[in-house]
Amino acid sequence: MDPLKPWMRKLLMFAGCYNLLVGINLTIFYHEMFKFFGLPKPSLIMYVQLVGILVALFGVGYWRVVFHPIRNRDLLFLGFLSKLFGTLLGTGYVLLGKMPPIFFVILLFSDLVYLPFFWRIIRRVYRIADERAL
Repeated sequence: MDPLKPWMRKLLMFAGCYNLLVGINLTIFYHEMFKFFGLPKPSLIMYVQLVGILVALFGVGYWRVVFHPIRNRDLLFLGFLSKLFGTLLGTGYVLLGKMPPIFFVILLFSDLVYLPFFWRIIRRVYRIADERAL
């Protein structure tokens, strides 16, 4: 039994590419992000760039899951947790008025939309891994 259905592979490939592009943008073109949101650029950009690097690395992780889903299932679980906590944190900042409401739209397309699909993939891959271990 193939651990990933075709839609799962396509979603993970898309998520991997998306994360790579967003990560590169946060690392190199961070000034455009601050301008887009109308936020002042912090004096120390390194933290934004580190987040960009981590986002890009999750993109690499999603591609690793596509090619070796059982072996790399923990990477997907970490990605799920990152998207879950990122959604909660970002939503909190929007609700507190520290980020403009448009930021929630970014969260919707960058993190929130993936959660139910990642959860289905995680459940399937872990179940198959358990069955193979028996």
